Amino acid sequence: MIESIRKHLIVSCQALKDEPLYSSFIMSKMALAAQMGGAKGIRANSVDDITEIKRTVNLPIIGIIKKDYDDSDVYITPTISEVDDLVKTGCEIIAMDATSSLRPNNIPLDIFFKQVREKYSNQLFMADCSTIEEAINADKLGFDFIGTTLVGYTSQSHKDRIEAEDFKIIREIIKNVSHPVIAEGNIDTPEKARRVLDLGCYSVVVGSIITRPQVITKRFTDMIERGKMNE
Repeated sequence: MIESIRKHLIVSCQALKDEPLYSSFIMSKMALAAQMGGAKGIRANSVDDITEIKRTVNLPIIGIIKKDYDDSDVYITPTISEVDDLVKTGCEIIAMDATSSLRPNNIPLDIFFKQVREKYSNQLFMADCSTIEEAINADKLGFDFIGTTLVGYTSQSHKDRIEAEDFKIIREIIKNVSHPVIAEGNIDTPEKARRVLDLGCYSVVVGSIITRPQVITKRFTDMIERGKMNE
C-alpha cells in the first residue's frame, strides 16, 4: 500500500474542535471524497478519525495525534503515549514533529525516536520538519519519510516560504537526504503539487485548500475585499 502513494496525492483530512467540520463521520466522508477524486493516501488526526476513515476507504493513512503540553511547543505526536495509540489504529505511517524543539519533559528528538524505534521496529515513521537542517538530522536518525510539514510554522522557520525560489528548501532537502521526501505545507495549488513531484518528492500532501471550506472561502473573500479597497 505504501508504494501506491509514490508520485501521487495524499489528502489531509483534519478538523479541530473549534472548526465547523469537526466530526469523525465528516472526516471519513471527506476521505471518501478525496479517494473518489483520485487521492492515493490520507493524512488524519486522532484515533477516532483514523478508525472511522479506515472503515470508509481502503487507502494508506499517515496518522498523527495533535496534543498540547504545557512544557513544550511540540504538538504533533509529542510523546510515546500518542505513538502507542496510533500503532493500535493500524495506520501505515505515523508522523511526528521532528524539529529541533524539545519534546515534553525536555526530551530531545534523538532520544525520543530511539525509544520509539526500539519499541515499534516494524512501524513506518514520517518526520515533520521545518528546516533543511532538521530534515537532514531526521534522515540520519532513520525516519522512513522526511516531510516538509512545518516549514514556516516554527520559530526557526517563520520567515520561510515553501515555494520560495522554486521550492529551494525542498530541492536542498532532496539533495541531502537518503530517505523519501514527502512535500507538505502550503502546497495550495495543483501546479505546486505537480512541481514538487517533478522535483523528486516521493508524494505530496495537500490539506486545507481541499478539506477546510472556511479557509477556501476566506481566500475568495479576501480577494474581493482587496479589490474594493482599490476601487
